[in-house]
Amino acid sequence: MSESFEIDDSLGGERVDTAIARLLGISRSAAAEVCESGGARVGNKVLGKSDRVNQGDLLLLEPPKPHEQLQVVATPVDELSIVYQDDDLVIVDKPAGVVAHPTVGFEGPTVAGALLARGISLTTSGAQERQGIVQRLDVGTSGLMMLAKSELAYSRLKQAFRDRSVHKLYHAIIQGHPDPSEGTFDAPIARHPKAEFKFAVMEGGKPSVTHYKTLELFAAVALCEVILETGRTHQIRVHFSAFRHPLLGDTMYGADPTLAKKLGIDRQWLHAKELGFSHPITGEQLHFVSEYPRDLAEVLVKLRA
Repeated sequence: MSESFEIDDSLGGERVDTAIARLLGISRSAAAEVCESGGARVGNKVLGKSDRVNQGDLLLLEPPKPHEQLQVVATPVDELSIVYQDDDLVIVDKPAGVVAHPTVGFEGPTVAGALLARGISLTTSGAQERQGIVQRLDVGTSGLMMLAKSELAYSRLKQAFRDRSVHKLYHAIIQGHPDPSEGTFDAPIARHPKAEFKFAVMEGGKPSVTHYKTLELFAAVALCEVILETGRTHQIRVHFSAFRHPLLGDTMYGADPTLAKKLGIDRQWLHAKELGFSHPITGEQLHFVSEYPRDLAEVLVKLRA
């Protein structure tokens, strides 16, 4: 059940998570969870934890649904490769079919469990099942993913993502030909009002910006380079779908299943290809590139033939 609170002068100008923590008498991390679940609003606008509240705002709060406590279980994943590792962080190349961390309803392998099976310990920062997870990829998305081994690295890397100083480049095959061939989607994203596991472009959602550039055109699809300015859940998939160019194979967001079957793909054609950032401790500039996995490469071979 939602509750409403009028922001007085003692809370005006505070971060949303700080205000929630003080209003409800809970920890900042618990308050952040309220925000992450989309449960903090002023009017129709969904607030992020780092947004600010103003005196006189009517803050509507809906606590997140209770969920079962999840544990990371050591599970080997031979296809997951470690691209880089030091005392503070680890970069992995994640195969499709593997989630970042334990999730309710998913019983398959996780990146966190794969690293645990190799004796790699992550920081304890973050929710219990998400400890060390700086950046996530969807289960059906392959490519580069970042995790933290030290608490300081976790804190600084999360801040780098908030500051939009991390270079995140993806390749995607979309249905149709985008017009213009190069551009930007700037449209807010929120949880879908009728589908629990989906997201949608919605007024009042979190600001979301996606830049794209067409690399190759084929008969019915296009290969695009995509750079994320923000990092919302399903952002690339939602933005392209909202602008009538769903990702090849992404039937959850309206892709044509017949076309995907014809090209031999059973997931969205989306790959996290490049990751660049300053090392959180040393300041060294790091840049990593991931090659397409076999299933994505085979689709391109068919298209180019």
